[in-house]
Amino acid sequence: MDHSPRHGQILAMLSDQGTVGINELAARLRVSAETIRRDVKSLAAQGEIVRMHGMVGLASTLREAPFERRMRENRAAKDIIVRRAAATIRDGDSVMLDTGTTTSLLARALLQHHQLVVVTNSSDIARTLATVNGNQVYMAGGRLRSDSGASFGVSAIDFVSRFSVDHAVISAGAMDALTGVMDYDLEEAEFALAMLRCGRRRVVVTDATKFGVQGLVQVCGFDAIDEVICDLPPPPDLEAALQAEGVLIRASD
Repeated sequence: MDHSPRHGQILAMLSDQGTVGINELAARLRVSAETIRRDVKSLAAQGEIVRMHGMVGLASTLREAPFERRMRENRAAKDIIVRRAAATIRDGDSVMLDTGTTTSLLARALLQHHQLVVVTNSSDIARTLATVNGNQVYMAGGRLRSDSGASFGVSAIDFVSRFSVDHAVISAGAMDALTGVMDYDLEEAEFALAMLRCGRRRVVVTDATKFGVQGLVQVCGFDAIDEVICDLPPPPDLEAALQAEGVLIRASD
């Protein structure tokens, strides 16, 4: 199908990053948001792209497994976050990681580290870090999800609760100034909270699209975490709520 040069640029960006916001597209292509909206409308009418959660993505990505599709969403921001997070972890540290696209990418960012002790409920994370660089990897058992290959339930929580680690790192589905850290799945929220209780340093990794958003289930209040590692600073109300609980915000290198 023939496309204008700008349409081709949009499709190339989406192919590379998975999903991109309207304002980001406008800024990178140096045109107005209204112009991008017209482009998006045209491409959507041709069945080339779709809008998902306020983002624009390739229609072809809908054929991917949900977890793989989420790995591609907002990838540039997630790469920034995991680089910052990996820099705070030293060789020989013990790390607990929950299942999530950002934590899975963090596991890949830790491939240059050595002698890590890793505890996780994610088969993707376990597979990434096991048997390399002298790492020890412990994976929680339990019922495996078909989309993410992660284990949940009482047995998974009991398993991780036996550990005490240097860093407990969770991803977040949403983060709101009034409610705290949130998710959209009860089992994932319960597991994340259990993990935080095992860490001497308790960290949330999340991109800015989750800020000011209400999830379905609360994971914890801000008093239960020590740091938030993100790509952009949170909005003023959320920043104030985090600072009131002494939470360190890492939004720059």
